[in-house]
Amino acid sequence: MSVESEEIFTPKQRGVFLINLGTPDAPEEAEVRRYLDEFLSDPRVIDKPSSTFGRWLLLNLFILPKRPKESAEAYRQIWEEKGSPLLTLSQDLVEKVQQRLGPDVPVKLGMRYQNPSIENVLKEFEEEGVDELVIFPLYPQYASASTGSTLQMVYELTAKQWNVPSIQVIPPFYDHPSFLDAFGEVAQPVIDDLKPDKVVMSFHGLPERHMTKSDASGGNHCLQSDNCCDRIVKANRNCYRAQCFATARGIAERLKLTPDDYIITFQSRLGKDPWVKPYTDEVIVELAKAGIEKIAILSPAFVADCLETLEELAMRAKEDFIEHGGKDLRLVPSLNATDRWADAVVDLIREHTGIS
Repeated sequence: MSVESEEIFTPKQRGVFLINLGTPDAPEEAEVRRYLDEFLSDPRVIDKPSSTFGRWLLLNLFILPKRPKESAEAYRQIWEEKGSPLLTLSQDLVEKVQQRLGPDVPVKLGMRYQNPSIENVLKEFEEEGVDELVIFPLYPQYASASTGSTLQMVYELTAKQWNVPSIQVIPPFYDHPSFLDAFGEVAQPVIDDLKPDKVVMSFHGLPERHMTKSDASGGNHCLQSDNCCDRIVKANRNCYRAQCFATARGIAERLKLTPDDYIITFQSRLGKDPWVKPYTDEVIVELAKAGIEKIAILSPAFVADCLETLEELAMRAKEDFIEHGGKDLRLVPSLNATDRWADAVVDLIREHTGIS
């Protein structure tokens, strides 16, 4: 083929890469074990013990012998005919974002763990001639175990390419008005219909040491007082707990909730080390015993419904609440692929990249 007959290619083709945490390929023990093995082997997720061998022992002697079977049973309760809700809802979001950005900006979905893998999606972008990547970690609040791990994987894989692409990253959006507006919009109908006695904003938990390791003051601010998360300052600007509190305040403002109307909790703890408090499962029981009859619960750490929202909150937490005297616990759906959330994603992309 002569040079004159070759297709003209315009460099600096941009692509948008939405990345979420991951899900097993199927709700079966073998697939769940493979997912958990990859996930929990990540030193940013389980950072103690610090050695690779120590983590291997912890996983293979204490976690993986039992947890895959238990988790597979939980996954089966939420699995849909078309697959994992986290995956299918994220795919629906990608379609809507693609429609809004148009065909000239390819939009793809990847998962930090399992499929579609970050590595394979990066190869797809490369084959399509994309040399400017917009990385969008779908985690509202920064955590080393989610955002940090995802970005590390992207950087390590792209650094191996001979032609390393230009990369722009959408930062944590825990207090972005478009994100908060979108969550307010999905929560308002549930609040109006249920008229709850208490609203619980349940975020995924992390070990307390993850907060102190993010403390820019060297450990003098995070978790050192009851009001350390009341506002974002230089010391706690990367603290996951502080960002969760900021998200909760923003959503409460949109729902016109007073500080007495809602409580912030943390779920999904693993192991015996202290995790950020208060714990969702304990608070739910305490509220029921205190005479609270109706709870609306939402988890603004997730932008798509998944095991932690559909099984842990909508099923197990509700069961515990009713067992201890409560009458109704209702889950506020996550943002999923709502139009308002798709618009917010595009707002964030355009704001940080200049893509029109």
